Amino acid sequence: MSPKPSTSFANELKPFVEPFRFDGSKEFHLKSQKTNEKGGIDKDKGTRIIEANRKRLNDFQEKLYAQDRWSVLIVLQGMDAGGKDSAIKAIFEGINTQGCEVHAFKQPSTKELDHDFLWRHVIALPERGHIGIFNRSHYEECLVTRVHPEILAKEKLPPKLVTKNIWKERFEDISAFERYLCRNGTVVLKFFLNLSKEEQRERFLDRLEVPAKQWKFSMDDIKERALWPRYQAVYQDIVRHTATPHAPWYVVPADHKWFARVVIGSTIVAALDRLDLHFPKVDKAERSEFKQVREALLAEGKGGVKKVTKEKVAKKKVTEK
Repeated sequence: MSPKPSTSFANELKPFVEPFRFDGSKEFHLKSQKTNEKGGIDKDKGTRIIEANRKRLNDFQEKLYAQDRWSVLIVLQGMDAGGKDSAIKAIFEGINTQGCEVHAFKQPSTKELDHDFLWRHVIALPERGHIGIFNRSHYEECLVTRVHPEILAKEKLPPKLVTKNIWKERFEDISAFERYLCRNGTVVLKFFLNLSKEEQRERFLDRLEVPAKQWKFSMDDIKERALWPRYQAVYQDIVRHTATPHAPWYVVPADHKWFARVVIGSTIVAALDRLDLHFPKVDKAERSEFKQVREALLAEGKGGVKKVTKEKVAKKKVTEK
Protein backbone atom coordinates (compact mmCIF):
# COMPACT_ATOMS: atom_id res chain seq x y z
CA MET A 1 0.00 0.00 0.00
CA SER A 2 1.29 3.45 -0.93
CA PRO A 3 -0.70 5.83 1.24
CA LYS A 4 -0.92 9.55 0.58
CA PRO A 5 0.25 11.98 3.30
CA SER A 6 -1.95 11.99 6.39
CA THR A 7 -5.05 14.16 6.05
CA SER A 8 -7.27 15.78 8.63
CA PHE A 9 -9.18 12.67 9.72
CA ALA A 10 -6.02 10.63 10.16
CA ASN A 11 -4.37 13.38 12.21
CA GLU A 12 -7.49 14.07 14.25
CA LEU A 13 -7.93 10.40 15.15
CA LYS A 14 -4.25 9.67 15.77
CA PRO A 15 -4.57 9.75 19.62
CA PHE A 16 -7.05 6.86 19.40
CA VAL A 17 -4.99 4.83 16.94
CA GLU A 18 -1.23 5.13 17.39
CA PRO A 19 -0.97 4.21 21.12
CA PHE A 20 -2.48 0.81 20.33
CA ARG A 21 -0.58 0.07 17.11
CA PHE A 22 2.19 -2.54 17.03
CA ASP A 23 4.13 -3.16 13.84
CA GLY A 24 6.91 -5.41 15.12
CA SER A 25 9.44 -2.60 15.49
CA LYS A 26 9.49 -2.80 19.29
CA GLU A 27 9.01 -5.39 22.01
CA PHE A 28 5.50 -6.35 22.94
CA HIS A 29 4.33 -7.51 26.36
CA LEU A 30 0.60 -8.13 26.71
CA LYS A 31 0.61 -7.64 30.47
CA SER A 32 1.78 -4.05 30.01
CA GLN A 33 -1.31 -3.21 27.95
CA LYS A 34 -4.17 -1.73 29.96
CA THR A 35 -7.55 -3.31 29.32
CA ASN A 36 -9.52 -0.44 30.94
CA GLU A 37 -7.94 2.47 29.05
CA LYS A 38 -10.28 5.35 28.11
CA GLY A 39 -7.86 7.52 26.14
CA GLY A 40 -8.50 10.58 28.30
CA ILE A 41 -12.13 10.93 27.21
CA ASP A 42 -15.49 10.10 28.75
CA LYS A 43 -18.31 8.02 27.31
CA ASP A 44 -20.26 11.02 26.01
CA LYS A 45 -17.34 12.24 23.94
CA GLY A 46 -16.62 8.67 22.87
CA THR A 47 -20.20 8.31 21.64
CA ARG A 48 -19.84 11.48 19.55
CA ILE A 49 -16.63 10.14 18.01
CA ILE A 50 -18.31 6.82 17.21
CA GLU A 51 -21.20 8.62 15.48
CA ALA A 52 -18.84 10.88 13.52
CA ASN A 53 -16.75 7.90 12.44
CA ARG A 54 -19.88 6.08 11.33
CA LYS A 55 -20.75 8.93 8.95
CA ARG A 56 -17.17 9.13 7.68
CA LEU A 57 -17.06 5.38 7.16
CA ASN A 58 -20.29 5.48 5.18
CA ASP A 59 -18.84 8.17 2.88
CA PHE A 60 -15.56 6.30 2.43
CA GLN A 61 -17.35 3.01 1.78
CA GLU A 62 -19.34 4.54 -1.10
CA LYS A 63 -16.15 5.84 -2.70
CA LEU A 64 -14.31 2.57 -2.07
CA TYR A 65 -17.11 0.69 -3.82
CA ALA A 66 -17.34 3.13 -6.75
CA GLN A 67 -13.57 3.34 -7.28
CA ASP A 68 -13.29 -0.47 -7.27
CA ARG A 69 -9.52 -0.56 -6.70
CA TRP A 70 -8.86 -1.21 -3.02
CA SER A 71 -10.42 -3.72 -0.65
CA VAL A 72 -10.29 -3.77 3.14
CA LEU A 73 -9.94 -6.83 5.38
CA ILE A 74 -10.77 -6.28 9.05
CA VAL A 75 -9.68 -9.02 11.45
CA LEU A 76 -11.28 -9.18 14.90
CA GLN A 77 -9.77 -11.48 17.50
CA GLY A 78 -10.38 -11.76 21.22
CA MET A 79 -11.53 -13.90 24.09
CA ASP A 80 -15.20 -14.87 24.45
CA ALA A 81 -17.37 -11.87 25.45
CA GLY A 82 -14.69 -9.53 24.15
CA GLY A 83 -17.27 -7.44 22.28
CA LYS A 84 -16.55 -8.44 18.68
CA ASP A 85 -20.19 -8.87 17.61
CA SER A 86 -21.42 -5.67 19.23
CA ALA A 87 -18.47 -3.70 17.83
CA ILE A 88 -19.37 -4.79 14.29
CA LYS A 89 -22.99 -3.80 14.84
CA ALA A 90 -22.16 -0.39 16.33
CA ILE A 91 -19.36 0.65 13.99
CA PHE A 92 -20.94 -0.51 10.73
CA GLU A 93 -24.51 0.54 11.43
CA GLY A 94 -26.01 2.06 8.28
CA ILE A 95 -23.23 0.87 5.97
CA ASN A 96 -24.42 -0.39 2.57
CA THR A 97 -24.52 -4.17 2.88
CA GLN A 98 -23.75 -4.54 -0.84
CA GLY A 99 -20.18 -3.51 -0.15
CA CYS A 100 -19.59 -5.06 3.28
CA GLU A 101 -19.56 -8.71 4.34
CA VAL A 102 -19.03 -10.41 7.70
CA HIS A 103 -17.63 -13.93 8.03
CA ALA A 104 -17.69 -15.66 11.40
CA PHE A 105 -15.31 -18.61 11.45
CA LYS A 106 -16.43 -21.43 13.69
CA GLN A 107 -15.01 -24.94 14.06
CA PRO A 108 -13.83 -26.09 10.59
CA SER A 109 -16.05 -28.46 8.62
CA THR A 110 -14.95 -31.80 7.17
CA LYS A 111 -14.50 -30.19 3.76
CA GLU A 112 -12.43 -27.35 5.23
CA LEU A 113 -10.22 -29.84 7.06
CA ASP A 114 -9.45 -31.42 3.69
CA HIS A 115 -7.71 -28.22 2.61
CA ASP A 116 -4.77 -26.19 3.87
CA PHE A 117 -5.47 -24.08 6.95
CA LEU A 118 -5.76 -20.81 5.00
CA TRP A 119 -8.16 -22.13 2.34
CA ARG A 120 -11.47 -21.25 3.98
CA HIS A 121 -10.23 -17.75 4.71
CA VAL A 122 -8.92 -17.15 1.21
CA ILE A 123 -12.29 -17.92 -0.40
CA ALA A 124 -13.95 -15.43 1.96
CA LEU A 125 -11.65 -12.50 1.12
CA PRO A 126 -13.36 -9.23 0.11
CA GLU A 127 -13.56 -8.25 -3.55
CA ARG A 128 -12.13 -4.97 -4.78
CA GLY A 129 -14.30 -2.14 -3.58
CA HIS A 130 -15.56 -4.17 -0.62
CA ILE A 131 -14.96 -4.33 3.13
CA GLY A 132 -14.62 -7.82 4.56
CA ILE A 133 -14.86 -8.48 8.30
CA PHE A 134 -13.46 -11.68 9.79
CA ASN A 135 -15.08 -12.34 13.17
CA ARG A 136 -12.28 -14.65 14.29
CA SER A 137 -9.94 -15.48 11.48
CA HIS A 138 -6.94 -17.39 10.16
CA TYR A 139 -5.30 -16.64 13.52
CA GLU A 140 -7.50 -19.28 15.14
CA GLU A 141 -5.22 -21.79 13.38
CA CYS A 142 -2.34 -20.85 15.65
CA LEU A 143 -4.44 -19.94 18.66
CA VAL A 144 -7.18 -22.46 19.48
CA THR A 145 -5.34 -25.15 17.54
CA ARG A 146 -2.26 -24.46 19.62
CA VAL A 147 -4.12 -24.49 22.92
CA HIS A 148 -5.96 -27.67 21.87
CA PRO A 149 -3.51 -29.98 20.03
CA GLU A 150 -6.29 -32.49 19.32
CA ILE A 151 -7.70 -30.02 16.77
CA LEU A 152 -4.40 -30.00 14.91
CA ALA A 153 -4.58 -33.79 14.66
CA LYS A 154 -7.90 -33.47 12.80
CA GLU A 155 -6.25 -31.43 10.06
CA LYS A 156 -4.69 -34.62 8.71
CA LEU A 157 -1.29 -33.17 7.99
CA PRO A 158 1.46 -35.64 7.04
CA PRO A 159 3.06 -36.60 10.38
CA LYS A 160 6.53 -35.50 9.34
CA LEU A 161 5.24 -31.93 8.86
CA VAL A 162 3.95 -31.65 12.43
CA THR A 163 7.17 -30.61 14.11
CA LYS A 164 8.06 -28.35 17.01
CA ASN A 165 8.48 -25.57 14.47
CA ILE A 166 4.92 -25.73 13.12
CA TRP A 167 3.73 -22.59 14.91
CA LYS A 168 6.73 -20.58 13.77
CA GLU A 169 6.04 -21.82 10.24
CA ARG A 170 2.40 -20.82 10.47
CA PHE A 171 3.34 -17.36 11.65
CA GLU A 172 5.63 -17.10 8.62
CA ASP A 173 2.89 -18.35 6.28
CA ILE A 174 0.34 -15.89 7.68
CA SER A 175 2.75 -12.96 7.43
CA ALA A 176 3.56 -13.89 3.84
CA PHE A 177 -0.17 -14.24 3.08
CA GLU A 178 -0.91 -10.78 4.50
CA ARG A 179 2.03 -9.24 2.64
CA TYR A 180 0.67 -10.77 -0.57
CA LEU A 181 -2.77 -9.27 0.13
CA CYS A 182 -1.31 -5.82 0.75
CA ARG A 183 0.71 -5.98 -2.46
CA ASN A 184 -2.51 -6.71 -4.32
CA GLY A 185 -4.59 -3.85 -2.97
CA THR A 186 -6.10 -5.25 0.23
CA VAL A 187 -5.66 -3.13 3.35
CA VAL A 188 -5.29 -5.48 6.33
CA LEU A 189 -6.43 -4.12 9.70
CA LYS A 190 -6.03 -6.52 12.64
CA PHE A 191 -7.63 -5.91 16.05
CA PHE A 192 -7.11 -7.87 19.24
CA LEU A 193 -9.80 -6.94 21.77
CA ASN A 194 -7.83 -7.05 25.00
CA LEU A 195 -10.30 -7.96 27.74
CA SER A 196 -9.55 -8.48 31.44
CA LYS A 197 -10.53 -11.75 33.07
CA GLU A 198 -12.67 -9.89 35.62
CA GLU A 199 -14.61 -8.05 32.90
CA GLN A 200 -15.21 -11.33 31.09
CA ARG A 201 -16.63 -12.75 34.34
CA GLU A 202 -19.02 -9.79 34.63
CA ARG A 203 -20.17 -10.20 31.03
CA PHE A 204 -20.75 -13.93 31.47
CA LEU A 205 -22.88 -13.20 34.55
CA ASP A 206 -24.81 -10.63 32.55
CA ARG A 207 -25.51 -13.21 29.85
CA LEU A 208 -26.86 -15.60 32.46
CA GLU A 209 -29.16 -13.01 34.02
CA VAL A 210 -30.57 -11.41 30.86
CA PRO A 211 -32.91 -13.75 28.90
CA ALA A 212 -32.12 -12.06 25.59
CA LYS A 213 -28.43 -12.87 26.05
CA GLN A 214 -28.66 -16.41 27.46
CA TRP A 215 -28.43 -17.98 24.00
CA LYS A 216 -24.87 -16.66 23.77
CA PHE A 217 -23.72 -18.64 26.79
CA SER A 218 -22.14 -22.07 26.58
CA MET A 219 -20.39 -24.28 29.12
CA ASP A 220 -17.50 -24.38 26.65
CA ASP A 221 -16.96 -20.70 27.49
CA ILE A 222 -16.22 -21.67 31.08
CA LYS A 223 -13.89 -24.45 29.98
CA GLU A 224 -11.95 -22.03 27.79
CA ARG A 225 -11.87 -19.47 30.60
CA ALA A 226 -9.96 -21.98 32.71
CA LEU A 227 -7.24 -21.81 30.04
CA TRP A 228 -6.95 -18.02 30.28
CA PRO A 229 -3.18 -17.88 31.01
CA ARG A 230 -2.46 -20.15 28.05
CA TYR A 231 -4.56 -18.05 25.68
CA GLN A 232 -2.91 -14.85 26.88
CA ALA A 233 0.55 -16.31 26.27
CA VAL A 234 -0.42 -17.41 22.76
CA TYR A 235 -1.97 -14.04 21.90
CA GLN A 236 1.23 -12.36 23.00
CA ASP A 237 3.18 -14.71 20.74
CA ILE A 238 0.87 -13.98 17.81
CA VAL A 239 1.31 -10.21 18.09
CA ARG A 240 5.06 -10.55 18.49
CA HIS A 241 5.48 -12.75 15.42
CA THR A 242 2.88 -11.39 13.00
CA ALA A 243 2.85 -7.64 13.62
CA THR A 244 4.44 -6.03 10.57
CA PRO A 245 4.51 -2.51 9.04
CA HIS A 246 2.14 -3.60 6.25
CA ALA A 247 -0.23 -5.47 8.61
CA PRO A 248 0.19 -4.20 12.17
CA TRP A 249 -1.83 -5.31 15.16
CA TYR A 250 -4.04 -2.91 17.10
CA VAL A 251 -4.31 -4.10 20.70
CA VAL A 252 -7.63 -2.57 21.74
CA PRO A 253 -8.51 -1.96 25.42
CA ALA A 254 -11.84 -3.81 25.59
CA ASP A 255 -13.12 -3.46 29.17
CA HIS A 256 -15.16 -0.45 28.06
CA LYS A 257 -17.05 -1.38 24.91
CA TRP A 258 -17.58 2.23 23.88
CA PHE A 259 -13.84 2.97 23.94
CA ALA A 260 -13.04 -0.21 22.00
CA ARG A 261 -15.43 1.07 19.31
CA VAL A 262 -13.70 4.46 19.32
CA VAL A 263 -10.33 2.78 18.67
CA ILE A 264 -11.56 0.34 16.02
CA GLY A 265 -13.68 2.89 14.16
CA SER A 266 -10.95 5.53 14.28
CA THR A 267 -8.36 3.10 12.95
CA ILE A 268 -10.58 2.07 10.03
CA VAL A 269 -11.47 5.68 9.14
CA ALA A 270 -7.83 6.80 9.36
CA ALA A 271 -6.72 3.93 7.10
CA LEU A 272 -9.40 4.71 4.50
CA ASP A 273 -8.56 8.40 4.70
CA ARG A 274 -5.04 7.63 3.49
CA LEU A 275 -6.18 5.82 0.35
CA ASP A 276 -7.22 8.94 -1.58
CA LEU A 277 -10.62 7.46 -2.33
CA HIS A 278 -12.82 9.33 -4.79
CA PHE A 279 -15.66 8.73 -7.19
CA PRO A 280 -14.41 7.77 -10.68
CA LYS A 281 -13.95 10.73 -13.03
CA VAL A 282 -15.81 10.79 -16.33
CA ASP A 283 -13.65 11.20 -19.44
CA LYS A 284 -14.41 13.39 -22.47
CA ALA A 285 -15.91 10.56 -24.55
CA GLU A 286 -18.25 9.57 -21.71
CA ARG A 287 -19.32 13.19 -21.19
CA SER A 288 -20.21 13.36 -24.89
CA GLU A 289 -22.30 10.21 -24.52
CA PHE A 290 -23.99 11.65 -21.43
CA LYS A 291 -24.92 14.76 -23.43
CA GLN A 292 -26.60 12.62 -26.08
CA VAL A 293 -28.44 10.58 -23.44
CA ARG A 294 -29.58 13.77 -21.70
CA GLU A 295 -30.91 15.22 -24.96
CA ALA A 296 -32.74 11.97 -25.71
CA LEU A 297 -34.33 11.90 -22.24
CA LEU A 298 -35.38 15.56 -22.51
CA ALA A 299 -36.88 14.96 -25.94
CA GLU A 300 -38.71 11.92 -24.57
CA GLY A 301 -40.08 14.06 -21.78
CA LYS A 302 -41.34 16.73 -24.17
CA GLY A 303 -42.99 14.05 -26.30
CA GLY A 304 -44.66 12.68 -23.20
CA VAL A 305 -46.04 16.15 -22.31
CA LYS A 306 -47.49 16.59 -25.82
CA LYS A 307 -49.11 13.15 -25.67
CA VAL A 308 -50.78 13.88 -22.32
CA THR A 309 -52.04 17.27 -23.58
CA LYS A 310 -53.62 15.71 -26.70
CA GLU A 311 -55.36 13.09 -24.55
CA LYS A 312 -56.82 15.79 -22.29
CA VAL A 313 -58.14 17.80 -25.26
CA ALA A 314 -59.76 14.68 -26.79
CA LYS A 315 -61.35 13.79 -23.44
CA LYS A 316 -62.71 17.34 -23.09
CA LYS A 317 -64.35 17.24 -26.54
CA VAL A 318 -66.05 13.94 -25.70
CA THR A 319 -67.35 15.43 -22.45
CA GLU A 320 -68.68 18.55 -24.24
CA LYS A 321 -70.61 16.37 -26.69
